[in-house]
Amino acid sequence: MNTVTGATTALITPFKNGKLDEASYATLIRRQIANGIDAVCPVGTTGESATLTHDEHKRCIEIAVEVCKGTSAKVLAGSGSNATAEAIDLAIHAQKCGVDAIFSVSPYYNKPSQEGLYQHYKAIASAVPDLGVMLYNVPGRTGVDISADTTIRLFDDLPNIYGVKEATGSLERTVELLSRRPELAVLSGDDAIDFPILANGGAGSTSVTANLLPDLKSQMVHKALKGDFAGSKALNDKLFPINKVMFCESNPIPVKAAMYIAGLIDTLEYRLPLLAPDAANMKAIEETMKQYEIKGL
Repeated sequence: MNTVTGATTALITPFKNGKLDEASYATLIRRQIANGIDAVCPVGTTGESATLTHDEHKRCIEIAVEVCKGTSAKVLAGSGSNATAEAIDLAIHAQKCGVDAIFSVSPYYNKPSQEGLYQHYKAIASAVPDLGVMLYNVPGRTGVDISADTTIRLFDDLPNIYGVKEATGSLERTVELLSRRPELAVLSGDDAIDFPILANGGAGSTSVTANLLPDLKSQMVHKALKGDFAGSKALNDKLFPINKVMFCESNPIPVKAAMYIAGLIDTLEYRLPLLAPDAANMKAIEETMKQYEIKGL
């Protein structure tokens, strides 16, 4: 069973004339690889997975695997849904495509109990027993928190559940998880606190900002994992302004706008109900970007 840790990027999904822009998507992934990212994460919440069709979702995974094949980069594919049967279908497709591991967001809107969460993830993991599975806990977006107890229960009971993408914004949660299960792979899901999580024993990060600055984000993670905490903190501090402005509106609105400003995508398109940033936020994004050198492919 493969696992995926280190510097990973929560990929945006580019659109052109309302459709998935496959060529741009492949180019964006190649840029990530060229700038030191360990793994790409297609079709997570940053990838607007909630508004993709299932065929589009599956195609994004296929493209990521195709581009990463023969490189050092791995694929940690988004395979989440608020319907367990749909999440299983996506997980099985990801496995057939040859991904290295999957991450699965907690069911959104229907707000299951902790037992419901346990049974949901048990069903997914049991459907792909040879594939590494990472939980994805982002209660601010889903309305439900995978508690520390439930995370540890799943980790103990299902051998292929190896970690969690922690996006609660709570350092205490990371401290608790790693104090109880040091071998659990905790990936930071909040750009602003990547360094504190890594310094406490986190195994990596899944970054929104890395869409724009994969070189700096990968360096920051790699320094921490090698024990260069001073160097990692310096980079995390340098990235703070851009990390902050990337969440001035709902993700992925700002990061897509930033990539359009930088010329990394040709068109600025979202799926309704998401819209482009308002004028003030667009200006703030543009001004903040001037502090950084944005590298190409």
